[in-house]
Amino acid sequence: MRLRLVPEQTNINFFRYAWVTFGASALMVALSLVVFLVYGLNFGIDFRGGTSIRTDSAQAVDVAAYREALTPLELGDVSITQVFDPTFDDDQNVAMIRIQAQDGDESISPQTIAQIQDALRGIAPDISFPSVESVGPKVSGELIRTAVMAVLGALTAIVIYIWLRFEWQFAVGAVAALVHDVVLTIGIFALFQIRFDLAIIAALLTIVGYSINDTVVVFDRARENLRKYKAKPLVEVLNLSANETLSRTIMTSGTTLIALIALLVLGGDVIRGFVFAIAWGIIVGTYSSLYVAKNIVLMLGVKRDWSKKDPAAGTKYGHIDT
Repeated sequence: MRLRLVPEQTNINFFRYAWVTFGASALMVALSLVVFLVYGLNFGIDFRGGTSIRTDSAQAVDVAAYREALTPLELGDVSITQVFDPTFDDDQNVAMIRIQAQDGDESISPQTIAQIQDALRGIAPDISFPSVESVGPKVSGELIRTAVMAVLGALTAIVIYIWLRFEWQFAVGAVAALVHDVVLTIGIFALFQIRFDLAIIAALLTIVGYSINDTVVVFDRARENLRKYKAKPLVEVLNLSANETLSRTIMTSGTTLIALIALLVLGGDVIRGFVFAIAWGIIVGTYSSLYVAKNIVLMLGVKRDWSKKDPAAGTKYGHIDT
């Protein structure tokens, strides 16, 4: 006997409270922008700058022990990674420690560096520090611009892809849903001051990819149904398409969330922000594919007969059912 969590056929009217859900989305986007402008983001080392310390010892690197030794110094954002290289000797164990810039300074002071070295010598007496380097705010500013360009570039490519595959109304709906997801994710990071680093940029791009995949599934079914049910009003076709793909949407999002919740609980601090961003993005992405993208397509209207070229089609909702 198969376990079925979602009925094969559903008849949910996703447009019953369209203005309520659409208005709630618009309100959440506006609040997210306000929170971002008021509180800003809690940038990590990648964006704020800081100091990188390379360590070398014969004793194996214990990241947890290193972190525990540095915790009493209250250095803020600290990233510790073990470095592997085939050219290393058998008894050579290397780690890279990155510490955020302290308030008012571009890097940590020599006194603080000495305290860090003393704390690590308490764990590995033979430890040495081959290099200590600082990453200034200029480099961090370039990272911010590059990150913003990466997200905008992804959105532009998606617009072109959806426009070529569907009609421009679908492209507008899909991009509005993606902007909705990205802005809400940035808003919750600003609200709770969760560390925002390059891993979160990777999470945003992952959210964009996941959300557009979910939206395209619904749009693809809508395009098929527009050809199949030429006399049905557009709102009924969009509702039917969403119901027909609802099982796939819930099962895909649900199973992905189960894995992400496990990583969120058991994955540790290093990946917690990244996993949280993706989990949040999947929730709002599923919502936006059902309640944002389709609403915009309905408002803009689409042509019904895809086999005929009609220069006037695709621009007037009142024309599609004639």
